[in-house]
Amino acid sequence: MLAIKNSTIYDGKGNILEDKVLLISNGRFKSIISNDDVPKGCKVIDARDKIVTPGLIDVHTHLGVSEEGVGKEGSDFNETSDPVTPQIRAIDGINPMELGFDDARKAGITTVQVMPGSANVIGGEMAVLKTAGKIVDEMVIKSPSGMKAATGENPKRFHGEKGNMPVTRMGVAARLREKLIEAQNYINTKHTERKLDLENLAKVLNKEIPLRVHAHRADDIVTVLRIKREFNIDVTIEHCTEGHHIADYIAKHDVSVSCGPTMSTRSKVELKDKGWTTIKTLLDAGIPCSITTDHPVVGIEYLVTSAIHAIKNGITEQQALKAITYNAAKHLGVEEKVGSIEADKDADFVVWSGNPFDLKSKVEKVFINGTEV
Repeated sequence: MLAIKNSTIYDGKGNILEDKVLLISNGRFKSIISNDDVPKGCKVIDARDKIVTPGLIDVHTHLGVSEEGVGKEGSDFNETSDPVTPQIRAIDGINPMELGFDDARKAGITTVQVMPGSANVIGGEMAVLKTAGKIVDEMVIKSPSGMKAATGENPKRFHGEKGNMPVTRMGVAARLREKLIEAQNYINTKHTERKLDLENLAKVLNKEIPLRVHAHRADDIVTVLRIKREFNIDVTIEHCTEGHHIADYIAKHDVSVSCGPTMSTRSKVELKDKGWTTIKTLLDAGIPCSITTDHPVVGIEYLVTSAIHAIKNGITEQQALKAITYNAAKHLGVEEKVGSIEADKDADFVVWSGNPFDLKSKVEKVFINGTEV
């Protein structure tokens, strides 16, 4: 058993517990007790003047399918041969030994969602995994964790410039509807041949997984919510750059949102109205929000830096922590396993030299499943 003694614990759900002992047993959190009650025989780590948080979570990344420092050969995140590829599975392209995973661990990030890119109207399945390991199947927490879709400029650019549909936003929405209807017909009709693309989309229509849709502009977000209503499916809004313009409308649709990568430049028209106050506006409207780097668009090591910018623009430190721990876990549907320091959850946690939202603070130790990584 491991005891983290004399620690100040930020539990990820908004509580701050001072001068406590965090007990870990068999890779899971056991309990939080007083310093006078440490069981005999424990391995003890003194965390006096330190802060302990849950392991951080980035809900929207391309870790391992976009390999750093490799170039074209490491770009495995967009299957651009067709604008509609629900048969694709990110797990088949993840290299768990690429450099980004090391950067994630050093930054205190213990869980990530890895997904296909946004070149296609439908991009394929995604997976949630821990950031330590050499065998991706042994790192996975949940697979599939969602189906990737994209609106706006990316599918228009990748396929419209080749003269293929979609050329317009209307075309993007039409291709998405067409494939969902095809999958509905597949579900409702006796069939003798398996079709992987339709099998995967059936998981969305049966509400086994959500459709996670890349949508920056307010009008694209509204289109996504329209399709959610039409097909009665679960949806998350990924990026939500102009969500501050329509926060009250989004709040009526029972969706969660990932915000970011706000540290990026305004590299395209959809990002011209990006800003750090968006997440505050969404939270004030009661919308569950997470913060993302969209690695490698912004390096995953800047997840906490992004949270600090959000704090500077109106949210509290505990709201920021929830956006990269507990709320992030809920966004991914893995909150029973990770995202907060609670008994029986995976012992994924970080020991910081000081307040994690002070850029001078350092990550001193990172644990995944109770093992220092």
